[in-house]
Amino acid sequence: MSQDLVTFEIDGQTLQAPKGTMLIDVADDANIHVPRFCYHKKLSVAANCRMCLVEVEKAPKPLPACATPVMEGMKVHTRSPLALAAQKGTMEFLLINHPLDCPICDQGGECELQDVAMGYGESVSRYAEAKRVVNDRDIGPLIETEMTRCIHCTRCVRFAEEIAGVRELGATGRGEYVRIGTYVEHTVSHELSGNVIDLCPVGALTAKPSRYRARAWEYREAPSVAAHDGVGSNVFVHTYNGRVMRVVPRENEAVNETWISDRDRFSYAGLSAGDRLTRPRIKVDGEWQDASWEEALAKAADGLRMADPARTGALLSPSLTLEEFYLAQKVLRGLGVGDIDHRLGQLDFRDEAAAPLFPWLGSAIEDLDRADAVLLVGCNPRREAPMLAHRLRKAGLKGARISAVHTHWLDLTYPTDAQLLGDVRSQVLGLAGVAARLAENGKKLPKLLSDVVAAAFTEDEATLEAQRRIATALSEGHQSHVLLGADAIASPAFSTLRALAGWIARQTGARLGYLAPGANAAGAWLAGCVPTRSVGGAATGLSGSDVRNMLAQGRDAFVLAGIDPDCDFADPVPALRALREARLVVALTAFANPVLEEIADVLLPVATAFETSGTLVNAEGRWQSFRAVATAPAEARPGWKVWRVLGNLLDVRGVGYLDSRAVRDEMKAQLPEAAFSTQVDLRLAQVEIPDTASALVRMQVQGLYSCDPLVRRAAPLQVLPEGRRADTVRIHPQSAGSHADGTRVRLRQGRRDAELTLVHDETVPVGVAVTVAGSAALADLDVPGTPVTLARA
Repeated sequence: MSQDLVTFEIDGQTLQAPKGTMLIDVADDANIHVPRFCYHKKLSVAANCRMCLVEVEKAPKPLPACATPVMEGMKVHTRSPLALAAQKGTMEFLLINHPLDCPICDQGGECELQDVAMGYGESVSRYAEAKRVVNDRDIGPLIETEMTRCIHCTRCVRFAEEIAGVRELGATGRGEYVRIGTYVEHTVSHELSGNVIDLCPVGALTAKPSRYRARAWEYREAPSVAAHDGVGSNVFVHTYNGRVMRVVPRENEAVNETWISDRDRFSYAGLSAGDRLTRPRIKVDGEWQDASWEEALAKAADGLRMADPARTGALLSPSLTLEEFYLAQKVLRGLGVGDIDHRLGQLDFRDEAAAPLFPWLGSAIEDLDRADAVLLVGCNPRREAPMLAHRLRKAGLKGARISAVHTHWLDLTYPTDAQLLGDVRSQVLGLAGVAARLAENGKKLPKLLSDVVAAAFTEDEATLEAQRRIATALSEGHQSHVLLGADAIASPAFSTLRALAGWIARQTGARLGYLAPGANAAGAWLAGCVPTRSVGGAATGLSGSDVRNMLAQGRDAFVLAGIDPDCDFADPVPALRALREARLVVALTAFANPVLEEIADVLLPVATAFETSGTLVNAEGRWQSFRAVATAPAEARPGWKVWRVLGNLLDVRGVGYLDSRAVRDEMKAQLPEAAFSTQVDLRLAQVEIPDTASALVRMQVQGLYSCDPLVRRAAPLQVLPEGRRADTVRIHPQSAGSHADGTRVRLRQGRRDAELTLVHDETVPVGVAVTVAGSAALADLDVPGTPVTLARA
């Protein structure tokens, strides 16, 4: 190791670093400041701004520190007369065409160009000629452009190509005629696009939703955690007078590095939605009226006390905080209620005894960077967890063999080794075919899987080759992963997919992992918000039904928390019917849409994740606590406090907590210390071959911008192409018949139908109609995986 180190000097300070390390990196580690614009530690070296010029002894001219590797005996001066002259000269050239509009620039006060100009610029410009002017392009609802300010650092271009993997921005022209923009007029809308706002060192690219709402020095900054997927990206939230104005990344190399997704960045726009619930409301003689907290809580408590515990159900969003989950189950089980569930989008519960302690990745998030083989089963990481997709892209670019079993062709930002596509039956048989290829190589097939593997027989050479490639990649990989995603968990054949994936992972030595929907599904399992388990997986002592049985059978009373009832259920028709027929529905919610107002009897306004303290457990099992960073509107209260007061009114013991930390610590003390596994016990598994023989079968996938109530109300996200996708049905042109692309059609399932926009999509297999979960437009349809027909709207 020591042979790879070289010794050198920077500003008289003797340092050592691995051979080939760039000067600017060593200087940063030694707290020696070198000015820069184009350099960024996560991007490739461009060396085009020249701001980091330094003097290197025996070199004929100043050299860029970002592109100069250290060498043995090198002597570098960053503040010598030659270095300062080079840096100041570069600064003067950069300011030649830069407009002097700092007072009206949204970047003012946090601009890298301003900061560097204060140290390396002159008080008077010698340039008297006219400055260049660049016409701006509208590149969408998220990013505002003022390209006259652009200094051509190309950070945005390199980010789009290297990190996001979507070349939506580029440079055209030469010299001062260089223009940064889109090659053709279109919206910049990939799921990580907002990161170019942070990368831009000037005011050329700024956040459109927060533009001109306050000055940078007026914001208050507080750390928090994004509450939309299982990654739990670390963020800073900027507030003004208690209101959220913008969200930016907070560096955490183990979780989200220095990036966040657009969903995490712009979801705050939904906080001011028109249906935000700000005061408790109760329904009197069929009419809503505002009430005090005392009145609303008393009505809720009285109704729950009078209801039969065996006929009471609790339906909880998978994105609630750990404290809300723990208190909800503690209060309800204190009443004798056993029907508690957060798996709103799941259809198949036959093998829940085989479920792990909680659905986790089976590895640390950063371990995915080093994976060399990955099988995605019903998992589209770009839509389910964009920051996880970024990790997989890094692995893919290093040569990892990544494959998928999914409804439609996954448009990933890296090469895939193989993809097996189709409806629920095709996915099961495709995965069974991988098991068959392993069995051909000497792996002993258990009797439980023999029938489904036999049914997977095919003579199609392309399918056989794809199955062989997947089996070979997982077997040969030193760090292989099999990931069951949200689309697999929501599949009508989840138990079969789990059994097959578990056996394949065990036989190949791969790590089996889950990417469950919601920001805190892991926390919900740990807190015991499933009918079969209590805190830490302990037995509940109560009989309970899963969400599907609960809604199919109906209940006298329901408690809802964080739910849009017309959007969040896998089978919305029986769900809405059961809620309408219940004698009492108590809803703890931040929003009250017309459907919720129709079915509820008590509405209790609770704070969003921005406005409450709490803890989220991400997909790798990392506990991340945060505090409230914004002021909840009017009379909205943190959810854990509402549950605490309900517990007191219902005479439940041990709920007198003073803060959310006390709730978290009490629950943590009850968790088992033993290690746990995601491996599937096939003795508890359930396997069957789905029967979906039909000309056209509806399959449902997760939506990027329809995942939870707050995101669904974030207007800037909903006008993006991915936001509008929720109102569409995507079908291969061969399956669309005479229905033209872009027309409105009625998608019929038995006696039920929904009006959607038809999109011809050749990435969808023939015979499959793809809809997006979380859309209110689907509230009248049957469950996914069943036949549908098309008719004109």
